[in-house]
Formats: sequence, structure tokens, C-alpha cells
Amino acid sequence: MVPISYYLLLAGMLFIIGTLGALTRRSGITIFLSIELMLNSVNLTLIAYSRLLGDRMGQLIVLFVMAVAAAEAAVGLALFIAIYRHRHTIDLNRLNLMRW
Repeated sequence: MVPISYYLLLAGMLFIIGTLGALTRRSGITIFLSIELMLNSVNLTLIAYSRLLGDRMGQLIVLFVMAVAAAEAAVGLALFIAIYRHRHTIDLNRLNLMRW
């Protein structure tokens, strides 16, 4: 049996990698993927504590979170495609959607 500290350490490392990726990248898709990585680290934490406590509620919550994340990914990628078709870039430093 793997100790819960290993799961939490892995989740913490994934969250840090996702945070650094979201703060240092310019591409919208890279930032989007970094945020998804952070979301998956939280899911891993929920699964670890669910397993530790012997309760299946955490696993059920993760199932719903993953369903919402899949819908969010579809909408987010559709937005990126629409922005790219209109502006020909998804570099967030060069995008200013509030300007005429």
C-alpha cells in the first residue's frame, strides 16, 4: 500500500508545475493546459483523501469535476479556434478584445 504522503507530494508538484506554466507562458492553449494540470492535481488530492478515509464520496466528486472539465475544455478550445480565426494569433500579450 502506497502512503498518502506520496500522492500528496505528487499532487503538490503537479500543482506547482501548473501554476508556473500558467504564470510564465504567453500562449493561450499552454495556459489552458496548465490550468487543467492544476485541476487534475486537486482531483488527485481528493482521490487520495477519499482512499485514506474509505469513503467513496471524494471519488464521486472527482467524476463530476472531470465531466465539467471536459465540457470546459471543449468550450475553451472552441473559443481559441474562434479567436485564432479572427485575430490570427492566440498570444495573450498581443490580444486586446476590448479594443475597436
